[in-house]
Amino acid sequence: MENVKAFLSNLTHHPGVYQMLGENGKVLYVGKARDLKKRLSSYFSTRAKDIKTQALLKHVHDITITVTHSENEALLLECNLIKKHMPHYNVLFRDDKSYPYILVTTEQAYPRIDLYRGNKKRSGQFFGPYPDTTAVRETINLIQKIFRIRTCSDSFFVARLRPCLLYQIGRCTGPCTKMIAEEDYQKNVQYAVLFLQGEGKQLMDEMMQQMEAAANILNYELAAKLRDQITKLRQIQEKQYVSAAQGDVDVIGIAESSGMAAVQLLVIRGGRILGSRAYFPSIPLHSSRAEVVTAFITQHYLDTTQEMPKEIILDDKLAERHWLANALSERAQHKVILSAHVRGERKKWLEIANNSAKQSIASHLYTKTHLNERFLSLQSTLDLKTIPKRIECFDISHTMGEATVASCVVFDNNGPVKSDYRRFNITDITPGDDTAAMRQAIMRRYKRMQAEAGKLPEILLIDGGVGQLSAAQHVLSELHIDTILLLGVAKGVTRKPGLETLHFIDQPPVHLLSDSPALHLIQQIRDHRLIRP
Repeated sequence: MENVKAFLSNLTHHPGVYQMLGENGKVLYVGKARDLKKRLSSYFSTRAKDIKTQALLKHVHDITITVTHSENEALLLECNLIKKHMPHYNVLFRDDKSYPYILVTTEQAYPRIDLYRGNKKRSGQFFGPYPDTTAVRETINLIQKIFRIRTCSDSFFVARLRPCLLYQIGRCTGPCTKMIAEEDYQKNVQYAVLFLQGEGKQLMDEMMQQMEAAANILNYELAAKLRDQITKLRQIQEKQYVSAAQGDVDVIGIAESSGMAAVQLLVIRGGRILGSRAYFPSIPLHSSRAEVVTAFITQHYLDTTQEMPKEIILDDKLAERHWLANALSERAQHKVILSAHVRGERKKWLEIANNSAKQSIASHLYTKTHLNERFLSLQSTLDLKTIPKRIECFDISHTMGEATVASCVVFDNNGPVKSDYRRFNITDITPGDDTAAMRQAIMRRYKRMQAEAGKLPEILLIDGGVGQLSAAQHVLSELHIDTILLLGVAKGVTRKPGLETLHFIDQPPVHLLSDSPALHLIQQIRDHRLIRP
């Protein structure tokens, strides 16, 4: 930018949003500020800046600002502009706000229960939002088993002359052919609504009274049915019960691996865990966990008409938590609390969310589609004629130069091949000599592979720099193996993912973009060395 000093001198101290533009007016980054002058001045101060900010400023050609009436308005505008422009230097979440609800209709004599999406304009009682349709269908399935409420459409209902299969298998009471009195059916609906509202204790108390009354008048069939329903409800409550005192809570867990992040949203309503859902954002290099969580909160909650919980539990305190909480409260029209460093039961919920995030990111990394995308990217990056089918990676580890161990990790197009993992105890070398350790491990591995006619990899990753790469090359040359592409993966000075340098034998080193799927695959294979066979 030209004449930065004049630009900054004319800025206002009001809240607002700024957009950093690159060539041809492309939006690179959108940010919010309580004080535009202070915030933007910080970018051009002499203070040391993080690598992400340094990289951003190199590409900025212009900055536009929008002054807002309030800080909360700035937060909302920032969210909308990020959704609109999808800037490269912002953390981006996929825009999917169509969360499902359970609908219990109220206009019929025999109400039905159904999955519902969209604005809650039609008449009926809505329960949710649920994280996904699977959680909704599981809940509806439970209600069918216990209370036998109909799920069929109204047109199907009025056309029936005989009860359908659901009646035959005990999932419906057959109201379409008057197999149950309207009063009894309404009682079942009332019970189902109490169940969905999380009023488990009240529901079971009522059903216990009904069971005792039925037994007193010798109606043992009804008493047995109520007994079975109560038993099922107790089993469900043991699995789903969280806390009746603080029942409306969202819990946000986060995990990071191989250049990716997963945010896990655990949804608790009416004292019950409704389910959880994973989100995989696009994150620029050097984005902190706090940035990812802040982006999720703003993009997930601020531009939605969905109901917000009264409390959101986080792993760490956010610098802007009070600002975020005020904006969320204004949007929800009720107080929303952002809680961190929780204890007791809340800490257990957070552990569930964080562990689920770890599982989600592991599953996502090894999905066939995702792996295929990464292998294709690696093929393109390395200019290979075919997609590599087998990649091996060697890493050297030791404790203060002693107890040196080499590990070999193997990947194919379906992910890790753990049965082919190998571990080598390195002996007879100078302590701390990683190059000698690499030479010994490569020799032992591929000399045996030759003797046993084993399957050789197309690519061999060496977790190290030029020295270890050269050691591997000398061994392969000695064994007359010339079909393997050697690739050294050297970490940057800060050893943070995304700063790796790729070394080749006869080519200059390469730095891939931090969001490159090829780099993510290399990181994924390299980081898998920690999983021992």
